[in-house]
Amino acid sequence: MELRADLIIVGAGMVGSALALALKDSGLDILLIDGSPLSVKPFDQATPFEPRVSALSAASQRILERLGAWSGVTARRSSPYGEMQVWDGSGTGQIHFSAASVHAEVLGHIVENRVIQDALLEPLHDSCIGLLPGARLERLRRSGDDWLLTLVDGRELRTPLVVAADGANSAVRRLAGCATREWDYLHHAIVTSVRCAEPHQRTAWQRFTDDGPLAFLPLERDGEHWCSIVWSATPLEAERLMALDDTAFCAELGRAFEWRLGEVLGADPRLCIPLRQRHAKRYVEEGLVLIGDAAHTIHPLAGQGVNLGFLDAAVLAEVLLHAVGRGERLAEERVLGRYERRRMPHNLAMMAAMEGFERLFQANPLPLRWLRNSGLKWVDGMPEAKALFVRQALGLSGDLPELARA
Repeated sequence: MELRADLIIVGAGMVGSALALALKDSGLDILLIDGSPLSVKPFDQATPFEPRVSALSAASQRILERLGAWSGVTARRSSPYGEMQVWDGSGTGQIHFSAASVHAEVLGHIVENRVIQDALLEPLHDSCIGLLPGARLERLRRSGDDWLLTLVDGRELRTPLVVAADGANSAVRRLAGCATREWDYLHHAIVTSVRCAEPHQRTAWQRFTDDGPLAFLPLERDGEHWCSIVWSATPLEAERLMALDDTAFCAELGRAFEWRLGEVLGADPRLCIPLRQRHAKRYVEEGLVLIGDAAHTIHPLAGQGVNLGFLDAAVLAEVLLHAVGRGERLAEERVLGRYERRRMPHNLAMMAAMEGFERLFQANPLPLRWLRNSGLKWVDGMPEAKALFVRQALGLSGDLPELARA
């Protein structure tokens, strides 16, 4: 038998779940499907940190608050930070950012992805949204004015509108034949949680090394001595670092970080993730929308990936809710194009900025090294320029959707 819905969201990760919650009062028959069990795990404060974390901006916090999920985040574990220190390990340039420069309390929160996910799933389980766990997509084809989705277990789903929120390796994007522009950064990111000898001071730290950026992001558990690290390195160097035992790895990490937080005393199990930039040439077609990592992936050096995804979800929800109010057919490309026109320029600008930073700090010629060190010192002495950067990172400016506005 076919199961029919007005809208099917494929992928119940952070971005897909946020979209479903934003549309829960729309009157639409919505089905959220995912290959996972979609269960909420009991949380214990003594639980080790998940290796993958997100740096949530103020805009993302506002979105989660209005979706009824932020209280679930704070009830579990989140780590606010109010300062950021960035420096060039190959020179003398450095820059300091502070939330106080824009009269804000924090620059953001470091939160484990699993914590965000469970905080979103809780209100979803209490909503009228249909949840279909253990649903893996095998085929996607047009059937009249609808899309017909065939799952691995043979079940078939029918809908006029599919939203792909199924991540960087999106099955929907692949099966629908959506074209992308992509390239390999030729770097891998090592991620884990580490315990340091000195407190992190609720500061996000980032050093640009000769191999790639190294970030220490503050975590809260048993004091202020835990950090999540994201260490970008060439594939060969990443392979070497992953092969080290914990003692040797911690020594290498402390040396690369210039011992800013003293010795690295211990590390949790490590993950190594290939870094690849990807951007869909179009976010929409008739009856199909891409959001979050299914539409774009970005270098993790600024931690903006999930923030862009939450803004995608908020803008798409706003577009669809307005269309419902006007009695428009949601699957029309004319309607969906409003979302693409608002989000694509912003995402492309952020991706271009991150690409420029990444290339500048990987450049070895002496003139470019002088330029980046001089540039860091110059900007650090300009409070107005730094405040503008902070406001942009917080999500306090630009074309914000209603869910993200102060």
